[in-house]
Amino acid sequence: MQLIDVQITPELRGVLAVPDDASAAHKLPCVVMVHEVFGIDDAMRAQIKRLADAGYVVLMPDLFSRGGMRKCLTATFKALSNGQGQAFDDVEAAKKFLLERNDTTDKVGVIGFCMGGGFALLLASRGYDASAVNYGMMPKDLDAVLSGACPIVGSFGGRDGQLKGAAAKLEVSLAAKGVAHDIKEYPDSGHAFMNPHQAGGPVFGTLLRVSGAKPNPTDATDAWHRIEKFFGEHLAS
Repeated sequence: MQLIDVQITPELRGVLAVPDDASAAHKLPCVVMVHEVFGIDDAMRAQIKRLADAGYVVLMPDLFSRGGMRKCLTATFKALSNGQGQAFDDVEAAKKFLLERNDTTDKVGVIGFCMGGGFALLLASRGYDASAVNYGMMPKDLDAVLSGACPIVGSFGGRDGQLKGAAAKLEVSLAAKGVAHDIKEYPDSGHAFMNPHQAGGPVFGTLLRVSGAKPNPTDATDAWHRIEKFFGEHLAS
């Protein structure tokens, strides 16, 4: 598997993971991965590799390309709140980049974690074949957002104080709309439980760990198995 730093557009960087067996003769489905609030750090690079190892060409656009996390974070969250903006344009550019490759099929999924999970939910009705929402925030207009949504797999932590009741709310709305889905809340996990190691660095990482936002390898393994099964069903050619 190759992990490559790429230039998606003149202003947008990203990290691309390509399985060794991907080729024009053996095309694979592709997935846009949207990073969490700390950007493309070691934890996110590990997640890219994890999904690529399951047989997908994966691209994570760096939503902080235009000035770093401090400069871009407010604008990115504003876009997430409004449902439009530069961040959405960047994700769309990443999708186009993937679909234009000669080693990918026309099946494309989106997956996100934390902040990225919120984007993955909003993007479910914007031209994707499957979406994986991992502890992403619920929009105020959830029912409207899910109108015309693709199949969604979602994973949440029962001890995540930021998203209390989010899994149940999403489950109800998806069922009412008849959208294919697999939503699960893990009672022993908090926020960011799918990270392979503690994210946030020495300062923020300690604060997150104290708040319960820490890895849970057992639940993460189960969540990944569900994502692989779900993507296998909906992204297969």
